[in-house]
Amino acid sequence: MYLDIFKNSVLITAFLGWLIAQLLKVLIVSLKKGKIDFTRLVGSGGMPSSHSAFVVALATKVGKLSGFDSINFAISFCFAMVVMYDAAGVRRAAGKQARILNLMIEDLMHKNFKHEKLKELIGHTPVEVFAGAILGLFVGTVL
Repeated sequence: MYLDIFKNSVLITAFLGWLIAQLLKVLIVSLKKGKIDFTRLVGSGGMPSSHSAFVVALATKVGKLSGFDSINFAISFCFAMVVMYDAAGVRRAAGKQARILNLMIEDLMHKNFKHEKLKELIGHTPVEVFAGAILGLFVGTVL
C-alpha cells in the first residue's frame, strides 16, 4: 500500500526534476572551481534552481495528466509560482542579509566575538529560477 508512492508518475517526475537540477549544480560548481563539491547535491541556491525545476516539473506533469484546464493543474501552477517567487524574492533577500551580517560579525571578530557564520546561498537570482523552470518544463514534458 505505502509502496505505491514509488508508482506515482507525478511524484517521480517532480523528484527527477529536482535531482537533475542538483546534479547540474554539482557539475557547474565543479567546472568553475576545478574540483567536485558534493555539498551542492543537498544545498540550496545556485544554478539552476532545483525548487523551480521541482515545482514546474510537477505542474507540467499534472497538466499533462489532468488537463491544463483542470483544477489540479491550477493548484499546482499557483503553488509553482509562489515557490519561484519566494526563491527569487524572500530567500534571496535573506541571503543578502546574511552576507551583510557575516561581514559585520567578521568585523567584530577582532574583539573575540564568538559567532556562527550564517548561510548566504539560500536564494536564487531570477536567471537561476528561470533556468530551473525551463528544466522542470523539459522534465515534465519528456517523462
